[in-house]
Amino acid sequence: MPQPIQSSPANAPLQKGAAVSTARRSKARYKILALLAIGTMINYLDRTVLGIAAPQLTKELGINAALMGLLFSVFSWSYVAAQIPGGLFLDRFGSKVTYFLSMTFWSLCTLAQGLVHGIGALFAFRLGLGVSEAPCFPTNSRVVATWFPQSERAMATGTYTVGEYIGLAFFSPFLFMLMGAFGWRSLFLVVGGVGLVFGVVWWLLYREPRDHPAANQEELDYIEAGGGLTQRGKDADAAAGDVAASPKRGFEWRTIGQLLRHRQLTGICLGQFAGNSTLVFFLTWFPTYLATERHMAWLKIGFFAIMPFIAASIGVMFGGVFSDWLLRRGKSPNVARKLPIIAGLLLASTIILANYVESNVVVIAILSVAFFAQGMAALGWTLVSDIAPEGLLGVTGGIFNFAANLAGIVTPLVVGVIVAATGSFVGALVFIGVIALIGALSYIFVVGDIKRIVLAD
Repeated sequence: MPQPIQSSPANAPLQKGAAVSTARRSKARYKILALLAIGTMINYLDRTVLGIAAPQLTKELGINAALMGLLFSVFSWSYVAAQIPGGLFLDRFGSKVTYFLSMTFWSLCTLAQGLVHGIGALFAFRLGLGVSEAPCFPTNSRVVATWFPQSERAMATGTYTVGEYIGLAFFSPFLFMLMGAFGWRSLFLVVGGVGLVFGVVWWLLYREPRDHPAANQEELDYIEAGGGLTQRGKDADAAAGDVAASPKRGFEWRTIGQLLRHRQLTGICLGQFAGNSTLVFFLTWFPTYLATERHMAWLKIGFFAIMPFIAASIGVMFGGVFSDWLLRRGKSPNVARKLPIIAGLLLASTIILANYVESNVVVIAILSVAFFAQGMAALGWTLVSDIAPEGLLGVTGGIFNFAANLAGIVTPLVVGVIVAATGSFVGALVFIGVIALIGALSYIFVVGDIKRIVLAD
């Protein structure tokens, strides 16, 4: 049986990589990373465009606030439920097919939302959107593990993750203008159409490393020397412990229980749930907080709402670059991967301070710092690449994303209950801050050593 690549002795392959010539090394992996970043940006626009359309949509379809909150949440129901099946599909059919089908079907579900005339159809297409998007981030993680050496994975993860924030920060004004000119249905038609076009682009341009025409041998050697999971012959794969190209393991449901008994996976799942709770707050309740708690006019909200998303984009990139810099400086994966996440979660808890200041400018500054910190903590997918057992990267990513996106169900509901019961967001911000602290403690005391999980045969 091939021996899995251990993250802890990663310096060995990196030292080997140091001997590889860089004079003629191609950069095909960055083209692949650009595809992931664009795909992730479209992914988040598709799932959040409902929030922009909500003011007009609720009037036309006669939807009250409570029902609208349910519509926001229903995406996460199916998204979470489909994580493990989506991971299994990824392990069976690979990155190219999985991502193409995922983007095609989620784009069709987005486009169809622009054609609905009743609440039932809208519910159905939101459920379909969640199912279709489920394999996206496990695929992102698999592609990064395949195409990038360990010393560049945090940077790569940060680069595609920044797409979550960039689209919302810079395209929201355009989407508001589009809705003003052509109505709310145009948002779904345009965003869904863009996704369908990009699905074709993905199919035409994505290749595995050994099949990519722009990747020369020097780049392939560099990726392999750094622990990347390149495709080779079976005998060579067995000798090097190539996870992505090794023979696929037969799946059994007890495998999930075995994975969850390992503290590395349990700990990062709890930590990612905590980080996603902050993210979900900004994706759902943030504009309402500014309007009702801070009494800002809608024009001012449109201006101020951009700032935290820009800060989060910077935080994502900073966290990834900082993590890879630590690894190149000889720090262990335990330090290089966990330190930015722990620091980010601790800093995200400062969102509570917004309860105790009067100035709207200071409030936005506090929220921007908290969202910057959440971006720093968005490196969990890098750890999935580091700890996933041989042949089970897809299902491990599915479990991780399942736990992380429970925040999409829990956080909007808890915040809503707190606000409804108290008439204030004070308790809601305390809830978000405490969850962030719990996530930091999980990385400090639960995760343990960052090393690849080995399951019993």
